[in-house]
Amino acid sequence: MATLAVVHDADPAVRRPHDIIAPPGGRTTRRTPRKGPKARAKWLTASVQHDADHVIAAAFDEAQARDPQHRRCWVVLVDGAAHQLELIHAQAARRGVTIHVVLDIVHVIEKLWAASRCFHTATDPNAETWVGTQAARILAGDALGAVTGIRTQADRLDLSPDQRAAADRACRYLENNAAYLHYDQALQAGWPIASGIVEGAARHLIADRLDITGARWGLDGAEAVLQLRALITNGDFNN
Repeated sequence: MATLAVVHDADPAVRRPHDIIAPPGGRTTRRTPRKGPKARAKWLTASVQHDADHVIAAAFDEAQARDPQHRRCWVVLVDGAAHQLELIHAQAARRGVTIHVVLDIVHVIEKLWAASRCFHTATDPNAETWVGTQAARILAGDALGAVTGIRTQADRLDLSPDQRAAADRACRYLENNAAYLHYDQALQAGWPIASGIVEGAARHLIADRLDITGARWGLDGAEAVLQLRALITNGDFNN
């Protein structure tokens, strides 16, 4: 398993929930959706030999080098893994820096799509409306209200434990990560709320080389390739 981290700079970009996801019925043409923060000065690191603590520490080292006096706003996007969150908070405490942790909205929407199958078939167009309604509510800062609504719907339909399993998993995911779901505040502050930059980096840095058909890797060779690709991508190969 490879662990990957990305550090980048971005200017704040204030948005509203409907800039992120279209409301039920679609957007009007009166207002163009605002775009999110644009990443610049990206820096990548990855490892298959070292654990997550090592990679997260390296990312904090890079952030510290960019802002040694901690005068800037540090936003950390996560996928909700508990161990990852523990390591991130430990690194922040060790360095005495305030961080703002945001759960990647893409992971939230994935959970909602899985939950939608408890109430709609895979081909039901109303499933998209259902997901959009829940996502808009969560983006507006009412994640726990969405949880209550989902569970109430499952209760009203008298679904069996198996029939409602995906909905219950989505609700637990939202409850467990409630502290990182203040998207209304994140959007107002202009922070990023999705980690697409990490997904893109994983594809470029790892999958495009290590996941090619027929390839077989040992840990030492895979680690060397990852380090080399990171150095080249970061523009540090000739330094």
